[in-house]
Amino acid sequence: MVGEVLSDRYEVEELVGTGGMSSVFRAHDRLLDRKVALKVLHQQFTDDADYVERFRREARAVAALSHPNIVTVIDRGEHGNRQFIVFEYIDGENLKALIQRRGPAPVITALELALQIARGLSFAHQRGLVHRDVKPQNVLLNGDGQAKVTDFGIARSLDVQHGMTQTGTVLGTSDYIAPEQAQGQRVDEHTDVYSLGVVLYEMLTNEVPFPGENFVAVAMRHINEAPPPVRDKRPDVSPRLEAAVQRAMAKRPEDRFQTMTDFCHELEANLAEAQGETVVAPALPRKARAPRRQGANPWPIVLALVTLIVIGAVIAYLLVHRNNGNAGATAGGGTGGVPTLFATGAYDPWGTGGENDARAKYATDNNGATYWETEQYYDHPSLNKPGVGLVLDAKRVVQLHELGVATGTPGFTAVIRAGDSPTNFPDTVSTSQTVDGTAPFTIVGKPHRYYLLWITRLGPYNTAQINEVKAS
Repeated sequence: MVGEVLSDRYEVEELVGTGGMSSVFRAHDRLLDRKVALKVLHQQFTDDADYVERFRREARAVAALSHPNIVTVIDRGEHGNRQFIVFEYIDGENLKALIQRRGPAPVITALELALQIARGLSFAHQRGLVHRDVKPQNVLLNGDGQAKVTDFGIARSLDVQHGMTQTGTVLGTSDYIAPEQAQGQRVDEHTDVYSLGVVLYEMLTNEVPFPGENFVAVAMRHINEAPPPVRDKRPDVSPRLEAAVQRAMAKRPEDRFQTMTDFCHELEANLAEAQGETVVAPALPRKARAPRRQGANPWPIVLALVTLIVIGAVIAYLLVHRNNGNAGATAGGGTGGVPTLFATGAYDPWGTGGENDARAKYATDNNGATYWETEQYYDHPSLNKPGVGLVLDAKRVVQLHELGVATGTPGFTAVIRAGDSPTNFPDTVSTSQTVDGTAPFTIVGKPHRYYLLWITRLGPYNTAQINEVKAS
């Protein structure tokens, strides 16, 4: 095809790569005078009307994925009976080539790249597309540290019924294939979580967890074997990061991160931890350490530790008892004690698709590891609307004096509003402030039953996560 001009516009210049279903060419867009990437479906598949229709449908779906970490679809068409999709041209190498060229990545670099990939995949999942073939070959690097996921849609367009000869293409690449995918079972976003876990494993160790001689051998290892621990190969990887990789690669989908967004948050936490690490003094040589005398009595140390634990517990009890007593005197509502708040749903009067209402309950479940969060707002820290909020029901009219908020995405701005209806919050009862980890909002004004945590601006994250809200 080199030298041909498709649709009187795209002049094919060079074959970039080829796979089981399509070939990719660099081309020149004569209309806009720019380079583009041209993906052309192989001839044997364009003769099948069902494949052609699915190819077209997937092209339309992927064209809606406008995200900085996803390669942009520019156009779709056909030349003769050959179907093609036009993508933005990324002048750089893919992640697999980088791994092979440089070896194990620094922990921060691996986390930054994995996080970018996860954000792109999360965006696609929220719009109903599962990649199904996440691998470093499908991550392009533009030379400025930005990763872009490509090859959406093609694997989704294929049927497993064509048999094992097409398995590597239909089900994904064997080195990164999820157990349920290898067994021909239903795949969903958990499948992409698993494959990204394998990609992260490879970035950290320069090895895939399950090498093998053929597709079947590798797939069986994914199904039956636990991956070798990352820290066995990279001792500088933190236990938390190793645990995140292991969770992403859990055999059962339900044991993995429940969504790609959840995986994003854990990667963000690991990245923040890695970037904030202080230099730890090296351990003293063994000869410089004071040897433990034979038969030394350990009980004084044990008793000292127990004493410290008991003192800490007593102090904690006194603090809690004091706070409960103070809150009981100010809670109002006639029954005393600290009012229990129940997060009942999101409040999004200027939105269209809801804001994860089903997860609202996790903001008041007394479990800091679970959370409610807004949708993703990649291009609009200001949300491009007045705000979005979380509705809190006290079950009775109460006079709150303080509302405590804990978040895993610090830096967003919020204010507390209140009302006597779960859909109307006319009164602003606190000052606006930035929530950095935890934040107490002082409440003023008359008693109300319903309170609204009203988020007006995002911080450095594309979402606002509320791990816990309490009246305190």
